[in-house]
Amino acid sequence: MELVQRMEEFIREKYYAELLRAAKEDRALVIDFSELDRFDPITSDQLLESPKDVVGMMQKATESFGLDEKVNVRIRNIPESRNIRIRNLRAKHMNRLWCIDAIIKAASEVKPQIYEATFVCPECGTKIPMPQEGSIIQKAAVCQCGRRGDFGDPVEKKMFDVRWLTGVEPFEITTGEQPGEIRVILKEDLTTPKMQKKTDPGSRLRIVGTLVEAPKHIKGRLSTKMDMFFEAVYIETKDIEFDEMDIMPDDESRIKELAADPNIYERLKMSIAPGIYGFDEIKESIALQLFGGIKHRLPDGNTIRGNIHILLTGDPGIGKSMFLKLVSNLVPRGKYVSGSGVTGAGITATVRKDEILGGWVLEAGALILTNKGIISIDEFDKIGKDDQIAMHEAMSIETVSIAKASIVATLPAETAVLAGANPKFGRFDPYIPIADQITIPETLLSRFDLKFALKDRPDRTQDERLAEHIIMSRTRPEMVEPAIDMALLRKYIAYAKNITSLELTPEASQKMKEFYVDMRNRYTDEESHTISITLRQYEALIRMAEASAKIRLSGSVDSSDAERAIKLMKYSLSQLGYDYETGRIDIDRVEGGIPAGRRRKIHQLIEIIETLQKTMKDVPIEDVKAEAESQGIDNIDEIIEKLKSDGMLFEPRIGFIRKTR
Repeated sequence: MELVQRMEEFIREKYYAELLRAAKEDRALVIDFSELDRFDPITSDQLLESPKDVVGMMQKATESFGLDEKVNVRIRNIPESRNIRIRNLRAKHMNRLWCIDAIIKAASEVKPQIYEATFVCPECGTKIPMPQEGSIIQKAAVCQCGRRGDFGDPVEKKMFDVRWLTGVEPFEITTGEQPGEIRVILKEDLTTPKMQKKTDPGSRLRIVGTLVEAPKHIKGRLSTKMDMFFEAVYIETKDIEFDEMDIMPDDESRIKELAADPNIYERLKMSIAPGIYGFDEIKESIALQLFGGIKHRLPDGNTIRGNIHILLTGDPGIGKSMFLKLVSNLVPRGKYVSGSGVTGAGITATVRKDEILGGWVLEAGALILTNKGIISIDEFDKIGKDDQIAMHEAMSIETVSIAKASIVATLPAETAVLAGANPKFGRFDPYIPIADQITIPETLLSRFDLKFALKDRPDRTQDERLAEHIIMSRTRPEMVEPAIDMALLRKYIAYAKNITSLELTPEASQKMKEFYVDMRNRYTDEESHTISITLRQYEALIRMAEASAKIRLSGSVDSSDAERAIKLMKYSLSQLGYDYETGRIDIDRVEGGIPAGRRRKIHQLIEIIETLQKTMKDVPIEDVKAEAESQGIDNIDEIIEKLKSDGMLFEPRIGFIRKTR
């Protein structure tokens, strides 16, 4: 009782006004450990070693104030010496107060749990309250009147809400190890609708709590092997990893100095994969991706993403994987995954049955766990087609919706995607449209703002420079160090991401508009019907221009930002969109559609078949080929097979074709 009085004195002196507010607003009283330590060091030490007892005394102290509502006591800001990694939790840490960092991987629904059941004696009518622990109701065994036996079902039940979480260690502290995992239980005020949103899968939390044993039963008998879980005492949400960075005044001045440097874009290129020679445009594009554009919310509630998606394809052994790995390591919430090991559930979200957590639980995939960061997906073409389709929503509107079993949820996936894909035929062929070379659905291909082909072409001068660069990187590694220190670059990106609005100057708007309109109307003759750019590329231009302005820490997008975005867009289109048959930029080569030259051939072939069908019902394929060759059409067999698969032609008998009516 002395401890209860001491805690009552502490709350009256330090937290009385806060206690009254908590009771009025139906929330918990959060006590800062450092305040308690200054008031009573002995009790604070006791709190670390026996948290259940001391928090219970604090709870009794709040009840002595005669409040109408129960107020739970929560403890925050415990000493750093009590911070521990999940993988390091052991039996010796049981029943003591600790603090862990965790990314929520799975979460159950909020369910009620009985903590006290009241039974009535059938002989004397006495009410017998029984505290409840575990998963099975503990019944009363004896009444004060001496009666023993079965007291029936409880007549009263006191309940609180419970939610189970599965937390894993944050990516940046695992350094290649398998991340530790632990179950976390939330009770009462930690399960409110507001807290439920903050503890959904993908959230990063700092959890103060107690490591508790969970008995295991095998065939109804208690096992010597125990499980353990973490009972949360206080939860602090950690919104974005970039926001967690401590940017000191000295760091801020260095960042502003970098942003003011006229050569900042060159320095950024020299800081991204300096061990890889060349590819300046790709490095500059990745720099813009790291900083990202601005997320725009329209008056009708719709949003336009600010994240930039980039696809790298091309010849093997040219450095795609190195780019991907470096970028995932550069950002705090970055993640690297590789194609054949990726499933739709693993990259978006899934629902699974978990008996321990209770019922169906929602489990977040890589896109949700890297929310506000960048995900690098290597061997993108090796992901199954159904699994690739699962990414459409995330790459377009930056959410992942799931409706399985009893769970219907929409999770945030504001993640930039940097993907690498290998051509089907070993090396990239500029004469063949990209959709015919990599196994990616056309609709998903169009979600990438920029697409690049890394080509390995023999060139004596370039090869000599590349060989010298590789030798220098081995013998004099200091010569290929990043131009900007990686720790400073992370802080620079974090600082720039605080820019949430930018003014689009009239000069920049005019430049981008002129480029778009000119590209759209460059080939307007009726014969080719070639479209060189679409609105998706126009939106990508704006995103890249915004990222360019954020690098300068500017409040507005000027003409130089627009020019930089246009330069990179032209480079991307010229690499994958140039049609060697027509000598024109054709967006359908980039987006996975049918190029204008091929459409023209298809149209000519159909006209030939229609003309021949006027004199005969079934047209010999040999006659079609002979007429097509005389008109300069090649790849005739391929076009015929394509039209047959699309249902425009059919083969009534061997060697003959007919147009579908």
